[in-house]
Amino acid sequence: MGQQKSISLLVVLSSPSGGGKTTICKALVSRHPDFKKSLTASTRKPRTGEVNGVDYLFFSEPEFFKRVRNQEFLEYENIHGYYYGTPKAEVEKLLNEGFSVLFDIDVNGALSIKKIFPRAILIFIRPPSLEELKKRLLNRKTDDTEEISKRLKRLPEEFAKADQFDYDIINDSLEETIEKIYQIISKHQQQEIHATHQSTQK
Repeated sequence: MGQQKSISLLVVLSSPSGGGKTTICKALVSRHPDFKKSLTASTRKPRTGEVNGVDYLFFSEPEFFKRVRNQEFLEYENIHGYYYGTPKAEVEKLLNEGFSVLFDIDVNGALSIKKIFPRAILIFIRPPSLEELKKRLLNRKTDDTEEISKRLKRLPEEFAKADQFDYDIINDSLEETIEKIYQIISKHQQQEIHATHQSTQK
């Protein structure tokens, strides 16, 4: 099988809301069959066009915390008043099948993943400007002004934690950003292949 030939990596994409992480993640997965997106569980309501089990796993708060108690999440966070978590079984399944797993999660979740998987690659995606970010949030028409205000208030925390990421990329041109991230992943795959080859030669 083609996907078995690649080295499985964990790649975490984080950005402020509207920074482009979800769009970039979807593009990488659609173009590269050896990449799969880790589904995030959430207690928020689905946005228009979002499908349960495809875009997110949508749970009620009691169901979400039942899974927390059962230790089913690698990490979980309260973001903008809703809970988000990374299901452990899904990630393990994809890695066992030989895929590289892409995460589309917030900065705190990313740093939690890094603690569990030190070799995970953390990529922070930065908007070109605050004005551009506001414009993107307004244009996508998924949040009211109060929700947008909540998201913007979180920016200082997100930017401060970007220093702990392996890469910090400005998403000025979507296509260039997608290609840049693909090149980063390819570089790490080649390094892993080289390291594996070296260890087998000893």
